Amino acid sequence: MITALVLMNVEPGRVKELAEDLLAIEGVTEVYSVAGPYDLVAVARVREHEALSDLVTDLIGSRDGVISTETLIAFRAFSKRDLGVLWDIGVD
Repeated sequence: MITALVLMNVEPGRVKELAEDLLAIEGVTEVYSVAGPYDLVAVARVREHEALSDLVTDLIGSRDGVISTETLIAFRAFSKRDLGVLWDIGVD
């Protein structure tokens, strides 16, 4: 599974509308409105790089109201939740 964070700048007043629209796209699992240089961050999970390319360029970046995107591909996930599961099954 390939996980990516898609950082977006969007037109003023379109954050909520775009966030809801993005959640309807297969492969987009979460969308956050954020403070800082970006307006929205979408978490995408797909099986192949080609699917990520299509998702970002065709389904997100070309959407009305999206000004620009920057995509970060995750190499490895670290989570307190995952560590808790490991401790529960006795793995050191």
